[in-house]
Amino acid sequence: MEKADTPLEKVRAEIAGTCRIARRDPGEVTLVAVSKTQPADRIVPLLEQGQRHFGENRVQEAQGKWPELKERFPAAQLHLVGQLQSNKAEDAAKLFDCIHSLDRPSLVKALAKAFDKTGRRLSCFVQVDVGEEEQKGGCAIAELASLLDRARDADIPIAGLMCIPPFDIDPAPFFALLDKLARDHGLEGRSMGMSADYPAAIMLGATHVRVGTALFGGRG
Repeated sequence: MEKADTPLEKVRAEIAGTCRIARRDPGEVTLVAVSKTQPADRIVPLLEQGQRHFGENRVQEAQGKWPELKERFPAAQLHLVGQLQSNKAEDAAKLFDCIHSLDRPSLVKALAKAFDKTGRRLSCFVQVDVGEEEQKGGCAIAELASLLDRARDADIPIAGLMCIPPFDIDPAPFFALLDKLARDHGLEGRSMGMSADYPAAIMLGATHVRVGTALFGGRG
C-alpha cells in the first residue's frame, strides 16, 4: 500500500480499507469534509487535492467564504450539516447543494417556499434524533413517517436520513438504528459518522461521512 502523506489521503485510505472489510464499493461512500470555522486558505489545499464535497454548519459563515471558492472550483458541492433556521432557508437554497438537517414541519414549509422561489431543489436528509436528546436537533423517531410524507408532498427531494449519536458512548447501535429506519422507509442515503467513528458508520451502511478534525486538525 502506498504511503498516505496528507490527512485527506489518510482518510481516503481508511474509507477504502473499511469498505474492503465491509465488502462495499468505496464509491458508495461520499466524504464530506466539514470545513466549519476553517478559513478559505485551509480549504483550498483540499480542493486542489480533488476533494469536492464540503460541509458547513452555519449559513452566514458559508456566505462569507464559499461564493468565491465555488467560483474558483465550480465542481465543489456544499452541504449544510448544521441546524437550519427557517428564516435562512432561502439563503441556504441559493448557496448549498445539499441539506442534512431537515427536522421539522416548519422547515419543510420554509424550504418548499425557498426552492420554488430560487428554482433550485436541493436534496435533503431528514435528521433523526436517534438518541432522544432534546438539546440536539432531529425529528423524533415516532414522527419520522409523518415528516417524510410532508416533505414528499412539498416536492422536496429526500436523499435519506442523518443522525448525530450521543457523545461518549458506543455509536454503533445508533448507526444500526438509522440504517434500519432508512431501510424501513425505502431510503438510500445514510449521513452518519464523523472523525472519531466514521469507520464504524461505514461498516453499518453510511453513504455520507462528515469528517472535520481528521482532515483539518481542529478549528481554524
